[in-house]
Amino acid sequence: MPINAQLPTSNRRLFRLRNILLIVMLTVLGLPLGGLYFFRIYENELVQQTERELISQAAVLSAEFRQHVRNLHHQENPYGKMLSLPPESDTYQPVIPVLSLVNPVQPPRRDAQPVQERADELVQHIGEIMRPVIADTQRVTLSGIRLLDMNGTVIAGRENVGLSFANVPEVRRALDGHYAGAIRQRLSDEPPPPLYSMSRGTNIRVFIAFPVIENRHLQGVIYASRTPENILRHLFEVRKKVFVAFLVLLGLVVSLVLLVSATISRPIRELIRQTERIKQGEQKRLEALNNPVTYEIAQLSESFASMSQALAERTDYIQRFATHVSHEFKTPLTSMQGALELLQDHPDTMPGDRRQRFIDNLLADTQRLRQLVNRLLELARADALEPCRQDSHVPAVIIALQKRYSERGLQLHCAGLPDTALAIAPDALEMVLINLFENSLQHAADRVGITAVFHGDTLQLSLHDNGTGISPANRNKIFTPFFTTRRNSGGTGLGLEITLSLLKAYGGKIELAESGQGALFVLSLPLSRRSKVF
Repeated sequence: MPINAQLPTSNRRLFRLRNILLIVMLTVLGLPLGGLYFFRIYENELVQQTERELISQAAVLSAEFRQHVRNLHHQENPYGKMLSLPPESDTYQPVIPVLSLVNPVQPPRRDAQPVQERADELVQHIGEIMRPVIADTQRVTLSGIRLLDMNGTVIAGRENVGLSFANVPEVRRALDGHYAGAIRQRLSDEPPPPLYSMSRGTNIRVFIAFPVIENRHLQGVIYASRTPENILRHLFEVRKKVFVAFLVLLGLVVSLVLLVSATISRPIRELIRQTERIKQGEQKRLEALNNPVTYEIAQLSESFASMSQALAERTDYIQRFATHVSHEFKTPLTSMQGALELLQDHPDTMPGDRRQRFIDNLLADTQRLRQLVNRLLELARADALEPCRQDSHVPAVIIALQKRYSERGLQLHCAGLPDTALAIAPDALEMVLINLFENSLQHAADRVGITAVFHGDTLQLSLHDNGTGISPANRNKIFTPFFTTRRNSGGTGLGLEITLSLLKAYGGKIELAESGQGALFVLSLPLSRRSKVF
């Protein structure tokens, strides 16, 4: 696998790490806000529960009030104030609670006002009859109950008897024949109790005004109030349910911890385990995670795996390269050592022509070692090359080389080459072409045809010589370092390896194509960003 190849990504949907962290943070932020919202809803439910209880009490007292009117009023005309209401229906008409803490809490109730006229004797008598009933009801329900006549004057209750509440908005609406309610601030002159109680546990109070109507005639108003049950006391009473809610929240927090662990910690721990196995020699390279969950961890895993694979391939390349270098140096050094030993052992008895032959061999081996060292230095520079941003043009480089190789018997034919900027430095492109032209000369070529075609974002440059070509048995070996069929004529087998390294540094590539005669190399050179192909 090429060193710079990308590992295939999984088809499984991956989540971005920032999205998971955002979900976790929003959930953590939402827990207290949700708790406040829960308390608000719960407190609002207690207010509506209090209103429903007051409505039930008022409905019973209203029924009793109407019954007393029927028993005491013996005149033909109905008793009460005529209202402009639709006719009563025989169907059930429940009174729906209307109060909510969403609406603003109203200020404390206004004080009762004195009246000029006393209440009707009939309703006063009814008030006297119902006073004990109201008192007994208050002892059990802790509600404040007042019985008003059709004008809003109090006729029964613990206090304010003979005074008017007609100036209170909810009473005024009830005097028009409509149920009304209000949530008001609760003020108390007494110090707060050491423990919350049902009657004084909150700073609000619920008021309702329930009209007493019969045959569209208003006979009176039941005005009741009560402090809602304290939420803390109520939560203590339902502590089992609160404990269940706590367990649910605890489960949610544990789930968040497990989510973070599964999406972040577990993949990272898996990468750490693999690196430990590599360090201990139990594993050769990092493998991409099978289930990275998040997009960032997947990228990290694939980057580590790609880097590990590149390092492993690099290590294998260095080992093979060291083996080839050792072999290439060992052969001439062995020959030189043998020749020197013979010259040393027979300095006077060795014939002159034989001595000269040994000396010529020593010079040839020395020259080969020198050439080999130079090529190794060129290969090292090519492998460590940092690509620059210079552009080159093929026609200019070819023209600069034509005269040099025509003097050596190699003609370069390159009619019609496009003058397009390529994303490779001129000296690198020149070195690539020189290595290929030298290879053609070593294979008895005297002509090289050069053509070019555009292929996407690359320029494909074809170099076709008329030399002896490359045998089928050697086609797969030509890019192997130190492989050469011209070792006796000075070949090192590093020319194509240097070419391959130079092209790889600039994102290009080289391949050997099929040809009927000679050798055909195809170079893929990247176009410069400033090039425009029409």
